[in-house]
Amino acid sequence: MLLRSALIAVQFLTRFPVRLKPPPVAREIGLSLLWYPAIGLLLGLLLWSAATLLLQLAPPLAAAIVLVIWVTSTGALHLDGLADTADAWVGGRGDRDRTLAIMKDPYAGPVAVAAVVCVLLLKFGAISAVRDGGSARPWRDLHFACAYILPPLLARSSIPLLFIQTHYVRPGGIGASLAQHQSRAGGQWIITLTAVLILVIGRCHGLVAIAVAAAAYLLLRRTFIRRLGGVTGDCAGAMIEIIEVLSLVAISCS
Repeated sequence: MLLRSALIAVQFLTRFPVRLKPPPVAREIGLSLLWYPAIGLLLGLLLWSAATLLLQLAPPLAAAIVLVIWVTSTGALHLDGLADTADAWVGGRGDRDRTLAIMKDPYAGPVAVAAVVCVLLLKFGAISAVRDGGSARPWRDLHFACAYILPPLLARSSIPLLFIQTHYVRPGGIGASLAQHQSRAGGQWIITLTAVLILVIGRCHGLVAIAVAAAAYLLLRRTFIRRLGGVTGDCAGAMIEIIEVLSLVAISCS
């Protein structure tokens, strides 16, 4: 069951070619939350490898290619959550039911477009800054590695914690299965272990990234609870994108 749960996490969070037969049941979907940090690490290693292979290109072009890989490897899943959340937060005008209704609307308004563009621009700028300030041997450069590996890892590590601590407000769907069938004890252990490893391996860059991610997590969770009384899948996607971009910018400046 644990192996299938890992494959479910890969299938849901990425666009890597994974096909499962028979379809996953609710219990397996819930257990897949335990693998979210591992999927974040996998994505981070992919980005770091791509950035290392693109060293001969001009920094802006290399940064653009890395960003394209970042978006396509996840199928823009979390950007969609960010867009829906941004639209709903502005259009909802403080009303819970209106906010939830706008989140379900498949169309994107100008606020959604602006939010996505701003996040992508910040990621592009931060990636370029890391490349400009890198050493001649980036595969040995801790700062270079942390900039690509830690943001996806921290962002996806936040989701098990979010579902452990926060009520899921929509009935049915994958999000409801995640919330109802998660392993709370297992999730707490995985999150703690991930944080310790980031601090030990990432050193000061890990500390900076965790501090920024924790602040963003607490602020976003409080915002979601005040408006909705909990979270939705779109809220989780928005949290992933925001933690990614803020931790990336913080590392690029450290």
